[in-house]
Amino acid sequence: MRIAVIGGGPGGLYFAYLWKRRHPDADIDLFEQNAAGATWGFGVVFSEQALEFLRADDPDTVDAIAPRMESWNNITLNLRGESVEIDGVGFSSIGRLELLTMLQHRVRSVGVTPHYDTLIASVEQLTGYDLIVGTDGLNSLVRRSFEGDFGTSLSYSANKFAWYGTSKRFETLSQTFVETELGCFNAHHYRYSPDMSTFLVECDLATWQRYGFADKTVEESKGICERVFAATLDGHSLVSNKSVWRNFPWIWNERWSFKNMVLIGDALHSAHFSIGSGTRLAIEDAIALTKALEAARDIRAGLARYQTERKPIVKKLVTAARTSADWYEKFPEHMKLGLMDFAYSYITRSGRIDDARLRAMSPLFMAKYEASRRALQQSGGKG
Repeated sequence: MRIAVIGGGPGGLYFAYLWKRRHPDADIDLFEQNAAGATWGFGVVFSEQALEFLRADDPDTVDAIAPRMESWNNITLNLRGESVEIDGVGFSSIGRLELLTMLQHRVRSVGVTPHYDTLIASVEQLTGYDLIVGTDGLNSLVRRSFEGDFGTSLSYSANKFAWYGTSKRFETLSQTFVETELGCFNAHHYRYSPDMSTFLVECDLATWQRYGFADKTVEESKGICERVFAATLDGHSLVSNKSVWRNFPWIWNERWSFKNMVLIGDALHSAHFSIGSGTRLAIEDAIALTKALEAARDIRAGLARYQTERKPIVKKLVTAARTSADWYEKFPEHMKLGLMDFAYSYITRSGRIDDARLRAMSPLFMAKYEASRRALQQSGGKG
């Protein structure tokens, strides 16, 4: 089979590697418009079990990635100078470029030579392929060329965000919420290497407008964010990498394939950064597509099977991501709560965690939260 993979992100690289490893006779061309060492952003985060789905099929890749990851078992929330830890919420992270470099090595190890600095300007260039895999991200050429056929929907969250890095080391995945005289900000920050962290700054539209960010340069915006989070950064500066203000795009496609073209990863669906599952979803899509094609009698049947089996799983997670994003749309209102009520609201925001699960998952936090509720009731206060 002759396959064209469009996009050299984690999903595209992993599909090319996995298919070629399992089907050595396959002819695979992977095209990426950027250089091999280029990437946007800093670290990517995985939940505690995020790599375990790989282990059954590909323990070698897990064993290569895991030692290079930073890991922790708690989430830390910072509000009004106070902090609370939520135990039992394990995460791991790795630099996006380091992850890409490792996957690039694995792709080459099975005999696929990626074509970097190669722009595919039109799907018409891809004649002669049995299968075209569109894993070219949020601005996917493959998807945009046939939006009606894929049943594409696109909308945007109202909040603004800018993605920075910093040399400040954070011991856990942390969230810092700050109120200024012009509005409220939130920062998502976590280390992805021993000496670097992701630092994603978010604010609502009204705050963004009051600060005049629309008329600020990247450096001016960075300077404002450094001042807003001066206490959190503790003397460290922010690092830019295309760190412009953006609105998070919600992408969904009702039909996952058209003719001999199929979508995976962000080209197919987006999941809000507040649940940290974008890279995992792309790699899982690659695995699901591989297995569906192998189990079917031909490509068309395999693509149908991929959608039938994978779509309900992804839709459940994307729905949770939307619910999580809705919480962030109103985070200035949530900041009016007391610290423990705020933390409880945060950890239950996606609708996937109820009290019983929280007691099992985070016993120390839940005991502290329930004690705070009892104390409030005994004092005659209102929650």
